[in-house]
Amino acid sequence: MEPVRRDLSDLRAEYELGGLDEGDLPGDPLALFATWFDEARGAGIYDPNATVLGTVGQAGPSSRTVLLKGVDPEGFVFFTNYQSHKGIELEQTPECSLLFGWYPLQRQVRVEGRAERTTREVTEAYFATRPRGSQLGAWASAQSRPVAGRDALDTAYAEAEARFDGAVIPAPPHWGGYLVRPRLIEFWQGRGSRMHDRLVYRRSDDVWAVQRLMP
Repeated sequence: MEPVRRDLSDLRAEYELGGLDEGDLPGDPLALFATWFDEARGAGIYDPNATVLGTVGQAGPSSRTVLLKGVDPEGFVFFTNYQSHKGIELEQTPECSLLFGWYPLQRQVRVEGRAERTTREVTEAYFATRPRGSQLGAWASAQSRPVAGRDALDTAYAEAEARFDGAVIPAPPHWGGYLVRPRLIEFWQGRGSRMHDRLVYRRSDDVWAVQRLMP
């Protein structure tokens, strides 16, 4: 078999949808995030709450996509299996990153912060809103563990379905939320000739300061 080669040097696009100036910025970066999120959702972007979670483990960095399920003055909330690869890494090293890529709008938001578990009450309240199939999946999947094949996965789901037949499904004890408390939030808006706007909020003692970065 021949090695795979792709020359992608001619793939490029111009960024010309808008700009981002210091005068556009509110004092609170989460207010700007909410505005950009609403615009991404209004533009019909698929899964606008999808974010790439970056973690660090003993073997080095890793990343994967999770779904944001809440944002408030404290930070960003998502839910996962605490015994998954990302859950184990977050327990070992709570420092992490989030990346929201709203590319049709030529925008990115980058977050750096520290993750902590949400309260059990928050987890149970959210879990109760999930579709029943997703609730069963949380019990059926030992997330990130090897599985013999699709049949084994389907069997695990069927066993969970039988276990909770006709009953309310509780949140698994190994499943719950994380709150990422941001210390840095960068807003990136594409501009022509690769002279992009990069405006970064950094927090010190609950005070946010803004700085522009070179593209």
